[in-house]
Amino acid sequence: MATVLNFSSIRVSNKGAVRLLNTSSSVFRPNSISFTRRKSIIRATETNAKDEVKSKAPDKAPSDGGSSINQILGIKGAAQETNKLKIRVQLMKPVTWPPLIWGVVCGAAASGNFHWGVEDVAKSILCMIMSGPCLTGYTQTINDWYDRDIDAINEPYRPIPSGAISESEVITQIWVLLLGGLGIAGVLDVWAGHNFPTIFYLAVGGSLLSYIYSAPPLKLKQNGWIGNFALGASYISLPWWAGQALFGTLTPDIIVLTILYSTAGLGIAIINDFKSIEGDRAMGLQSLPVAFGVDAAKWICVGAIDITQLSVAGYLLYAGKLYYALALLGLIIPQVVFQFQYFLKDPIKYDVKYQASAQPFLVLGLLVTALATSH
Repeated sequence: MATVLNFSSIRVSNKGAVRLLNTSSSVFRPNSISFTRRKSIIRATETNAKDEVKSKAPDKAPSDGGSSINQILGIKGAAQETNKLKIRVQLMKPVTWPPLIWGVVCGAAASGNFHWGVEDVAKSILCMIMSGPCLTGYTQTINDWYDRDIDAINEPYRPIPSGAISESEVITQIWVLLLGGLGIAGVLDVWAGHNFPTIFYLAVGGSLLSYIYSAPPLKLKQNGWIGNFALGASYISLPWWAGQALFGTLTPDIIVLTILYSTAGLGIAIINDFKSIEGDRAMGLQSLPVAFGVDAAKWICVGAIDITQLSVAGYLLYAGKLYYALALLGLIIPQVVFQFQYFLKDPIKYDVKYQASAQPFLVLGLLVTALATSH
């Protein structure tokens, strides 16, 4: 660490005194001798230099070892890319679309009115496009835009902090995805024959939630509890509601059940916070790993996922859905195994491996719950 001292002048008075003046010092008597202004740079000792905390983030993307598949999916370990289309897709993070698409499937199943015909399949596909590529793509792009300072610390090689895509191009993409998603929502309401545009208002509400999650002044993600629950609700409740509203009617018990399931979504959202600890701490974001530490946060994470699913299994058992409850319990067991095998050992190192191993069982549990509510 270097300390800079500004020596505005060195003046020798008629009394022989030597004084060091900064830029705000008063001028001496006229009979002083003046020397030119100079800067002296004094470097701290090596002991102090070692005490500095430096970012562990790489200066640039690991282009040699980076993966083109990771790049197009929008996950870490991506290769650098100059193709603008691929960069735009990377900002939309296709790896985050499947939970939303699956949520639509669960909603359609829960309605009890989905039929395997051309029209219903076409409706559901359009609803998936709205929920996944359009509105989730909008959410991820706007999140990257408002996280560009954090990414400059954690992942400086990402498209926005690296300058691979311009500000105007990012803003244009945000608006195109948002308006495209809202437009599709309106079409789905007309197609479903709704008197009240339920799907459109769900899309508006979800888009607003996405905005205040990422953008100041509210920036919900600054608070680990509120932000992650909002994210969980966006990934589980909203697409389920859209799918069910498209083919049937939303009921209060379904709304309560899916909001409860969003607590599991909170746990899933916490997983993504472990890779951003350094940047979150530097920018003052109180993610749960920052607020509670890695060890406590990893137990909060798995607790939210497991307790939520066990509670839903208990609800199904209480409702007389014995076989569905047992099926859900059977899907919870491998998740717990993978938690101990990967996530609880090292949530930073094994976050991706854990999600790839355990989350398929969680989303299957969502479908089991949806089928149980449709009968």
